[in-house]
Amino acid sequence: MVTLGNVFIFLVLLSIGAWLWHSYGIRERALTAVRQHCSKMDVELLDGNVAFRRLGLIRDARSQRRFARVYGFEFTVTGEQRHQGSIVMFGVRPGPIEMDAHPFPARQDSGQVVQMDDWRRRGE
Repeated sequence: MVTLGNVFIFLVLLSIGAWLWHSYGIRERALTAVRQHCSKMDVELLDGNVAFRRLGLIRDARSQRRFARVYGFEFTVTGEQRHQGSIVMFGVRPGPIEMDAHPFPARQDSGQVVQMDDWRRRGE
Protein backbone atom coordinates (compact mmCIF):
# COMPACT_ATOMS: atom_id res chain seq x y z
CA MET A 1 0.00 0.00 0.00
CA VAL A 2 1.31 3.46 -0.89
CA THR A 3 1.40 5.82 2.06
CA LEU A 4 2.01 9.53 2.23
CA GLY A 5 5.44 8.84 3.76
CA ASN A 6 6.44 6.65 0.80
CA VAL A 7 5.34 9.34 -1.66
CA PHE A 8 7.33 11.94 0.27
CA ILE A 9 10.48 9.79 0.25
CA PHE A 10 10.04 9.12 -3.47
CA LEU A 11 9.70 12.85 -4.20
CA VAL A 12 12.78 13.68 -2.12
CA LEU A 13 14.84 11.05 -3.96
CA LEU A 14 13.49 12.27 -7.30
CA SER A 15 14.41 15.87 -6.40
CA ILE A 16 17.95 14.86 -5.42
CA GLY A 17 18.34 12.97 -8.69
CA ALA A 18 17.09 15.94 -10.72
CA TRP A 19 19.46 18.29 -8.87
CA LEU A 20 22.44 15.99 -9.55
CA TRP A 21 21.51 15.71 -13.23
CA HIS A 22 21.23 19.51 -13.50
CA SER A 23 24.59 19.91 -11.72
CA TYR A 24 26.19 17.54 -14.22
CA GLY A 25 24.87 19.70 -17.08
CA ILE A 26 26.33 22.82 -15.47
CA ARG A 27 29.67 21.04 -15.06
CA GLU A 28 29.67 20.15 -18.76
CA ARG A 29 29.00 23.78 -19.70
CA ALA A 30 31.86 24.87 -17.43
CA LEU A 31 34.15 22.36 -19.14
CA THR A 32 33.17 23.68 -22.57
CA ALA A 33 33.85 27.28 -21.50
CA VAL A 34 37.23 26.32 -20.01
CA ARG A 35 38.24 24.42 -23.15
CA GLN A 36 37.42 27.44 -25.31
CA HIS A 37 39.30 29.77 -22.98
CA CYS A 38 42.37 27.52 -22.88
CA SER A 39 42.50 27.26 -26.67
CA LYS A 40 42.15 31.05 -26.92
CA MET A 41 44.98 31.54 -24.40
CA ASP A 42 47.09 28.90 -26.22
CA VAL A 43 47.51 26.66 -23.15
CA GLU A 44 46.66 22.99 -22.68
CA LEU A 45 43.86 21.89 -20.35
CA LEU A 46 45.16 19.00 -18.28
CA ASP A 47 43.10 15.89 -17.52
CA GLY A 48 40.26 17.25 -19.70
CA ASN A 49 37.98 18.03 -16.77
CA VAL A 50 36.85 20.55 -14.20
CA ALA A 51 36.36 19.70 -10.53
CA PHE A 52 33.71 21.12 -8.24
CA ARG A 53 35.25 23.29 -5.51
CA ARG A 54 32.43 25.07 -3.71
CA LEU A 55 28.99 26.67 -3.69
CA GLY A 56 28.52 30.19 -2.47
CA LEU A 57 27.33 33.73 -2.94
CA ILE A 58 29.67 35.50 -5.36
CA ARG A 59 29.43 38.95 -6.92
CA ASP A 60 28.64 38.98 -10.61
CA ALA A 61 29.59 41.61 -13.23
CA ARG A 62 26.85 43.94 -11.90
CA SER A 63 28.18 43.63 -8.32
CA GLN A 64 25.13 41.70 -7.17
CA ARG A 65 25.60 38.66 -4.96
CA ARG A 66 24.38 35.55 -6.73
CA PHE A 67 24.37 31.86 -5.94
CA ALA A 68 27.26 30.32 -7.89
CA ARG A 69 29.31 27.16 -8.29
CA VAL A 70 33.09 27.34 -8.52
CA TYR A 71 34.96 24.70 -10.52
CA GLY A 72 38.72 24.25 -10.61
CA PHE A 73 40.96 23.01 -13.39
CA GLU A 74 44.64 22.58 -14.19
CA PHE A 75 46.50 23.69 -17.28
CA THR A 76 50.02 23.76 -18.62
CA VAL A 77 51.99 25.94 -20.98
CA THR A 78 55.21 23.99 -21.30
CA GLY A 79 53.99 20.50 -20.50
CA GLU A 80 56.21 20.39 -17.42
CA GLN A 81 54.43 22.55 -14.86
CA ARG A 82 50.83 22.40 -13.68
CA HIS A 83 49.01 25.65 -13.03
CA GLN A 84 45.65 26.15 -11.32
CA GLY A 85 42.59 27.89 -12.68
CA SER A 86 38.98 28.37 -11.73
CA ILE A 87 35.67 29.21 -13.35
CA VAL A 88 32.56 30.59 -11.69
CA MET A 89 29.19 29.38 -12.98
CA PHE A 90 26.10 31.51 -12.30
CA GLY A 91 23.49 28.88 -13.01
CA VAL A 92 24.19 27.70 -16.54
CA ARG A 93 26.03 30.92 -17.49
CA PRO A 94 29.80 31.08 -17.15
CA GLY A 95 31.29 33.85 -15.08
CA PRO A 96 34.90 34.90 -14.75
CA ILE A 97 37.69 32.46 -15.52
CA GLU A 98 40.84 33.00 -13.47
CA MET A 99 44.21 31.43 -14.18
CA ASP A 100 47.39 31.43 -12.10
CA ALA A 101 50.29 33.47 -13.37
CA HIS A 102 52.08 31.48 -16.04
CA PRO A 103 54.66 32.02 -18.77
CA PHE A 104 53.27 32.77 -22.19
CA PRO A 105 54.15 30.32 -24.96
CA ALA A 106 56.57 31.46 -27.63
CA ARG A 107 54.67 32.61 -30.70
CA GLN A 108 55.75 31.67 -34.20
CA ASP A 109 55.31 35.13 -35.73
CA SER A 110 57.03 36.37 -38.83
CA GLY A 111 60.08 37.15 -36.71
CA GLN A 112 60.73 40.36 -38.58
CA VAL A 113 62.33 43.07 -36.46
CA VAL A 114 61.60 46.65 -37.43
CA GLN A 115 64.16 49.29 -36.57
CA MET A 116 62.72 52.41 -34.98
CA ASP A 117 64.31 54.75 -37.56
CA ASP A 118 62.82 52.75 -40.44
CA TRP A 119 59.41 52.78 -38.81
CA ARG A 120 59.55 56.56 -38.34
CA ARG A 121 60.56 57.11 -41.98
CA ARG A 122 57.58 55.04 -43.17
CA GLY A 123 55.21 57.22 -41.16
CA GLU A 124 56.39 60.46 -42.80
